[in-house]
Order: sequence, then structure tokens, then C-alpha cells
Amino acid sequence: MQSIKTKLKVNNKQKTLLAKHAGVARHAYNWGLATCITEYQSTKKPLSAITLHKRLVREVKSQNPWYYEVSKCAPQQALRDLERAFKKFLTIPKCGFPKFKKKGKKDSLYLEGSLKIIQGNYIKLPRIGIVKTYEILPNCRVKNVRISKRAGNWYISFKYDHQPNPNPKQGDIIGVDVGINALATCSDGRKFSNVKAYKQAKKRLTRYQRRVSKKKIGSKNRAKAVKRLAEAHKKVADIRADALHKRTTWLAKNHSTIVIEDLNVSGMLKNHKLASAIADCGFYEFRRQLTYKCEWYGSELVIADRFYPSSQICSECGEKQKMPLSARTYECSHCGLTADRDLNAAVNLENYVNK
Repeated sequence: MQSIKTKLKVNNKQKTLLAKHAGVARHAYNWGLATCITEYQSTKKPLSAITLHKRLVREVKSQNPWYYEVSKCAPQQALRDLERAFKKFLTIPKCGFPKFKKKGKKDSLYLEGSLKIIQGNYIKLPRIGIVKTYEILPNCRVKNVRISKRAGNWYISFKYDHQPNPNPKQGDIIGVDVGINALATCSDGRKFSNVKAYKQAKKRLTRYQRRVSKKKIGSKNRAKAVKRLAEAHKKVADIRADALHKRTTWLAKNHSTIVIEDLNVSGMLKNHKLASAIADCGFYEFRRQLTYKCEWYGSELVIADRFYPSSQICSECGEKQKMPLSARTYECSHCGLTADRDLNAAVNLENYVNK
């Protein structure tokens, strides 16, 4: 399965309908969570989504006629999501207790039924009508969609069947060393710079955040300031995601085998001096994208052992020596090799497959 997420071009009437769907889904989720808490305190057993929906129709839907203004899929899926959240809380230790949803925070809805893609960038949605998208949609059958709100805009996402399409490769094996200064240093000498989107926008984000804190809670001016701050954060995330997608797509398309390090990102973030710069790089997302794109394009992804000292080994003679993080040039004391630290590590990662 492959998924796509794109922005919707909606009019005022469609915005109102989408907001109603999201509101009904949020109301059903919060009602179900309150009901589950009461039931769990007495019986120590969570209620299923089917049981909750029957009670919803009997107790809530009959008393709130605005439930009938939206598709029945929205509250049904909200109760299924609640059931899944309760199961995670009971079975997975690190998962916390489900929280009540607030208006304006992660508004979303689920639709299924009479969905159809029309003329490339139009999609027919139940109760909403025909909606235009900003991108060309794949010519496929759509079973269900998720519509979410982000920074004042509505986005649609769905999954569809996808057949991997292996293509001819330009290179065989390539080692990739990821870092802060250069996002990716390849063993063939290529370097992809790090866009550092958050660092570039940090002052602007601080200014927008200060404006939000000075506005009166509940006022329209505060809502405008919050929207502007959300748009600025979205721009940072989009710039970072665009750079990562371009780099990972190029690597997966043009090389049959890609070797990267198994970085302990959570451990690296504990270094408070570098945590902001490391989080701005997107190391985890870089590896996640490479994993599924290698399957799409018929490539192989090799993860080097976490304790493999790629930065300490000489790529020419194999001599190992200590390399402090401040040293950016590798100088071998045995054979006299002088090379860039990241390039030397990338070559060692390329040689990791042949060992």
C-alpha cells in the first residue's frame, strides 16, 4: 500500500461541513471516553466500539439532531479510534491514558462510501461534494479517506494499492554518513547540505510566540496570532520534509545498495548543546523514508552495526584511532591519509558490505 496526503481547495460551505464533521467526531470521542472511564472504574473492563456506538445512537444521537447533518462514518470511526487507544493503554506500558480532545487541536474526520477521483485533481466525498486538490491524484479506487486540519488548511490522505517499480541503477553500493553540517555525505564524494529550517526561522518563531503570549485568551486577535504561528511552524516542517524526500528519493532510485549507520538518535538528543541541531536534521525520518523507498525502487538498505567505528577507521589501510568530535579532518598516523571526516566515514560504510 502507498499513501498520499495533499491539500484541499475548499469553499466556505465545504469548510463549514468539514468543521461540522470534525466537531461531531470530537464530541463522540469525548463522550465515549467519559463513558469508558465510568465503566472502567466499576468493572475494570473497557467498552468496545460497537457497544459504545449502540449507546451513542440511543442516548446521544436522539437528543442532538446536529448528528444527522454529517456522515455517520465520522462518529463511528472516532469510537474505533478510542477503542484502539484504550487497548494500547492496557497492553503497551509506555502508552498513556487517552486524553480528551479540544476544539481546534488536531481536528480530523474519517469518511468512506461513495468516494471517487474525477479528472485527476477532483475527488467526490460523501456529504461534502466534489472537492478540488492542489495535486494530481493517482488513478485508483479509494475506499476511505482521512481529512485533517493543519494551520487553517484542510488536507486529505488515503491509501491505495501500489506495485513496486524497480528501475535501472546508476551505481552499485554507496555509503551514506549523516551529520549536522552536511545532512548526507556519500562515499562517491557528493555532499547534501542541511537546510537547517528551524535555525533559519528561530527568530521569527520566537517573535510570533511572543505575540501570542501577549494576546488575551479567547480573543480573535489571539486566534489570528496562533494561526500565524502555526503557519510558520508548518513552513519549517515542510522545508525539512521536502529536503529529506529529495535526498532519499535520489539515493533509492540510483543505487542498488545503500549503507547507513544505526544512529542512537534518542541518546544523541540528550546532549543539550546539540539537541536542537540534531532534531532539526531529521535523522529518524531520513532512515524511515529510505526504508520504504528502497522497497519501491528495488534497492537494498543495509544498516551498519551501531558500534561500528566508521569515523575512527582509516578507509585506506584500516588503521583505527580515536577521533574527537571537534576534529573534522581524518589524518591517519599509519599511512598518512588525509581526508574529510564525513567522507572517510562514508567510504568505510561502503566497505562495510564487503567485510
